Amino acid sequence: MPHNISLITTIAAALGFGLLFGYLATRLRLPALVGYLAAGIIIGPATPGFVADTALAGQLAEIGVMLMMFGVGLHFSLDDLWQVRKVALPGAILQIAVATALGMGLAHFWGWSIGGGLVFGLALSVASTVVLLRALEERGILDSFNGRIAVGWLVVEDLVTVLVLVLLPALAGSLGGVSVDAHGAPVAAGDVNLWKTLALTLGQVAAFIVLMLVVGRKLFPWILWQVARTGSRELFTLCVIAAAVGIAYGSTHYFGVSFALGSFFAGMVLRESELAHRAAEESLPLRDAFAVLFFVSVGMLFEPAIILEQPLKLLAVVGIIVVGKSVAAFLLVIILRYPAKTALMVSASLAQIGEFSFILAALGLSLKMMPVEGQSLILAGAIISIALNPVVFHVTKPLERWLSKNPSLAAKFERPADPLAELPMSVPHEHLRGQVVLVGYGRVGRRIAAALKERGIPFVVAEQNREVVDQLRKDGVHAVAGNAGEPAVLIQAHIAHASMLVIATPDTFHVRAMIETARALNPDIKTVVRTHSDEEADLLRSERAGQIFMGEQELAKGMTEYVLENVKQASHH
Repeated sequence: MPHNISLITTIAAALGFGLLFGYLATRLRLPALVGYLAAGIIIGPATPGFVADTALAGQLAEIGVMLMMFGVGLHFSLDDLWQVRKVALPGAILQIAVATALGMGLAHFWGWSIGGGLVFGLALSVASTVVLLRALEERGILDSFNGRIAVGWLVVEDLVTVLVLVLLPALAGSLGGVSVDAHGAPVAAGDVNLWKTLALTLGQVAAFIVLMLVVGRKLFPWILWQVARTGSRELFTLCVIAAAVGIAYGSTHYFGVSFALGSFFAGMVLRESELAHRAAEESLPLRDAFAVLFFVSVGMLFEPAIILEQPLKLLAVVGIIVVGKSVAAFLLVIILRYPAKTALMVSASLAQIGEFSFILAALGLSLKMMPVEGQSLILAGAIISIALNPVVFHVTKPLERWLSKNPSLAAKFERPADPLAELPMSVPHEHLRGQVVLVGYGRVGRRIAAALKERGIPFVVAEQNREVVDQLRKDGVHAVAGNAGEPAVLIQAHIAHASMLVIATPDTFHVRAMIETARALNPDIKTVVRTHSDEEADLLRSERAGQIFMGEQELAKGMTEYVLENVKQASHH
């Protein structure tokens, strides 16, 4: 038996204290992750008593980041990423610029160097993907349109941060720090070839992405199928985890891409396999366990003394993270002509910082660009913002309800001059009588639309994603852009003369509002609703919401009917 059991001790302490404080947090009606953060503070070096190994905890947290990003990749297709590019790409870049400027302004006021302010501002600008995923999954909106925008936004942030992490060592000398080469050796600022470094970095990232999309999309699903054919559940789970961790490690070691982005693309390529759903289910317990280790390890980095020593500075940092970034993101989404409710979701998602902020802070210290005080403020800001993030999400709900009760105000935010928000005048009148209004054009909505089109049944699509609506109109499909929970959107779809309302979107938050609007304008309309939970289905049935379809139930029903029919035929023979 080895005498050094620090790894086992760290895991046991993190999971044990995480369970205890997570349970206490839920009993106090707080999010469990607040308990996990508290557990990290208790077993961290800043508090008396038992101290876990922070280095080992940090590596365990990296595995948690890998598995969490792998999980979101399994649910996030290339099409999803491409569809939100027009809001995620410019929005993320501009939001990083605004938040970085706020951080630099604060650092300049404190008398820091330009380089120190740059690192500090960048660390405050990038949100934690892990925290976001937990928040979206807990609310069941990871697969919704707004959820895809938030995830796409953070993927762009991660890509920008990877570029920053590679360029900072080369630029440090001219920013008041110490420039280093690829091997960490100090070099003079004048000896650094910035354009060569930039080209090399972009080339490495591009090579990794091309390799994953061209080779990985074919190779890894094929490997998964070969393992699945063995019939061994253990081997299948091992294959999934090995792919997630192995690709993440390879992406960092050979291409300079972060663990998080590497594992995200691993999930995206495995999603091409028909076994993607099973892969997600098999890896879920391990992903959840390591996610707990991530939050505990973040808590271990916290120094409570900073609250007493620098309360005003800490308050300013938290203000930039929770308020400054959120307001900037809200305004940017509105400027990009997306709904106010989408802007609220994105702004709440970005009101925290996490893993990349810690990496940037550590790099800033090693390059002698930022004072030690900066790292302490960043860590404290991360802890507080992560703990406050569920509260921020909670606050968006009454704001959404308030906007729903004030449609004229919401319309001003959503810029009604948007041409995609109205049906073109050229739509034939006969197509707007007895038509089907189809809400949502995702995986389910597309199939319903294809079936309607094949049978010559007129229909109008109501979809939040403006890029999808734009493409539908180019393809000759009648569509309007907007949230169908708003009466104006259904009115534009001519719901008053429709024969049926089909709600095929996975986002069930506005379902009852859609049905109420449809029945108020068209009392005889038939409604068909998609849902994923028994509680939601029971509530909709109690309100006589029409025909309700649940994924698992309809799958079981269809398979049962097929089995019984074929058993009858076999018995007759």
